[in-house]
Amino acid sequence: MEFIDDKIIDYSLLHSELEDEVLVELQRETNLKVFSPRMLSGHLQGFWLTLLSKMLQPKLIVEIGTYTGYSAICLAKGLQENGKLITIDVNEETEAIAKKYFEKSGLSNRIELVTKDAKEVLPTINETIDMVFIDADKRNYSLYYDLVIDKVKSGGLIIADNVLWSGKILDLEKNKDVDTQAIQAFNEKMKNDLRVEKLLLPIRDGLFIMRKK
Repeated sequence: MEFIDDKIIDYSLLHSELEDEVLVELQRETNLKVFSPRMLSGHLQGFWLTLLSKMLQPKLIVEIGTYTGYSAICLAKGLQENGKLITIDVNEETEAIAKKYFEKSGLSNRIELVTKDAKEVLPTINETIDMVFIDADKRNYSLYYDLVIDKVKSGGLIIADNVLWSGKILDLEKNKDVDTQAIQAFNEKMKNDLRVEKLLLPIRDGLFIMRKK
């Protein structure tokens, strides 16, 4: 999953903004109590999301895949004064931790956690979306994109996580599992979609950022 030497990561962290104390606590609890803690965004990626959100100053953010709420908190920090973030996840087991840290962060009044299938929730959102973060089940990335693209405003951002998939996308003959094939299909779809400007960044497990024209 890590494509950069740990010493470079440590150096980058040393010269970056310090991690929010609430996020430090959330990261610690996630590692202690939750299965597969590597799914958590982490400080470098999380603060990158915060900076993007602050630059865009979105009124509505939609996040697909909440996990324990780390990225939702990072993104919500850039919302307009009356803005909101809708975060969607089917996993009820992580719901309590996410809500606990939404409260601790002071952002619970701006974050709406919906514990349902995103395929059912996304079609019901009738507002214009400024920013989307996709970090859920990989085989549905393309579907989630299709369900939000027409709702995103011109100049809005769509960001997808894990698009390098631990490097598995480099050898599709060896890695024929459904998730790897789905991520590759999504990456090709983005490359060829003329409705967006796009950049694939090798940050952690790969971040695809798309700006709607």
